[in-house]
Amino acid sequence: MSHVAVFVATAVLFAGLSTTLWGCVGSVRWMLGRTHPLPVREARIRPGRVGVLIAAHNEEKVIADTIVAVMRLVPAGQVFVASDASTDRTAEIVRARGANVVELTESHGKAGALVAGLRHFGLTRRFAVIMILDADTVPSEDYLYSGLPLFDDPAVAAVAGRASTRWPAGAGWMARVLLAHRERLYVLFQTLLKYGQAARGLDAVAIVPGFASMYRADVLETVDIAAPGLAIEDYNMTFEIHAKALGRIAFQPWSARAYTQDPATLADYVRQVGRWNLGFWQTLRRHRPRVRVFWASVTVFAAEVALSSVLVLALAVATIVAALGRLVRVDEWSPLPVPGGDMLVAAVIGVIVVDLVATVYVALLTRRFAIIAFAPAYTALRVLDAALCLRALVHALTRRSSGVWRSPERRVEGQAAS
Repeated sequence: MSHVAVFVATAVLFAGLSTTLWGCVGSVRWMLGRTHPLPVREARIRPGRVGVLIAAHNEEKVIADTIVAVMRLVPAGQVFVASDASTDRTAEIVRARGANVVELTESHGKAGALVAGLRHFGLTRRFAVIMILDADTVPSEDYLYSGLPLFDDPAVAAVAGRASTRWPAGAGWMARVLLAHRERLYVLFQTLLKYGQAARGLDAVAIVPGFASMYRADVLETVDIAAPGLAIEDYNMTFEIHAKALGRIAFQPWSARAYTQDPATLADYVRQVGRWNLGFWQTLRRHRPRVRVFWASVTVFAAEVALSSVLVLALAVATIVAALGRLVRVDEWSPLPVPGGDMLVAAVIGVIVVDLVATVYVALLTRRFAIIAFAPAYTALRVLDAALCLRALVHALTRRSSGVWRSPERRVEGQAAS
């Protein structure tokens, strides 16, 4: 195989069949929407029929910001917090803001706290839609205005929220790199995968993120929220909607947007990504595949993620060995694979080019051109992500999880800071 062929094959592999396919579907969906825009109208379900549920464990640093932001959408009486064995001022702060709170004396984990909150307040009987929110999430002011109209289709079971990272003032260089990488992944996943997957008639969205999404109340009565042995609940809740044919999952990148506090230290990043990956693999193991678009899509995606992770680690190890063993001369590391160059160089450049193209795409969409400056770090973080993915896969096959809280270190921002 020629060096050019190695470069192209590597680039195509790391771009991903799933990304390419769903990106094309999303492009068609966007163009059709632009050609035939929907009329602006009030949603069938009004904000007064929305209950907001937050599970919290020792969230005194961030809960005030979240409550204040939610109260721009609905009155305090429609906000409900399940404080899961918190030992700080979480419950006190919630009460001071006028919202409802139940204090659980024993830890249930996030999923268990959500179930306890639903039952204690009787939310599925009182509201048509339940918005599930993380304690560190700040929803945009048009979250309900842009998200509730998606429920006008009675077949919609859930509306997946659009995730964006919160950028703290005065963050150090490591925090900026990690947050830029996370925002980059959010944009890539949500515009090149999820938007296409949510097309009407396909319904292949793999996750309704637990940080800020909405469910029809009757759906939450059927979904097994606190299934045992899982590290996180949101993948399983999404898979349950598909498995039980409860309706389709709606998503639009410009609707139901919310801002979440992502890890700003490498240790917190490793813990969170490891937990997310573990939850995905555990959920995939728990559910039996069916002959549907969703199951075909998630199977291909899982296979690609596993394969690309193996190859990323293999390339990283081979590069280190080659450099240490002087197997690759300095003059062979040219910007492009050239005849006589090393196959390894061509493969590594293929990965780097894909990452760079993805970074430029995100910078153009978000108009955050500063993230391009961190481009070399994203490739290094891709190696870390690959290692965490494969480790989680092994753990999912050999271990069960308790679902206990493992939140990143919170930062005081906004209202709490002032």
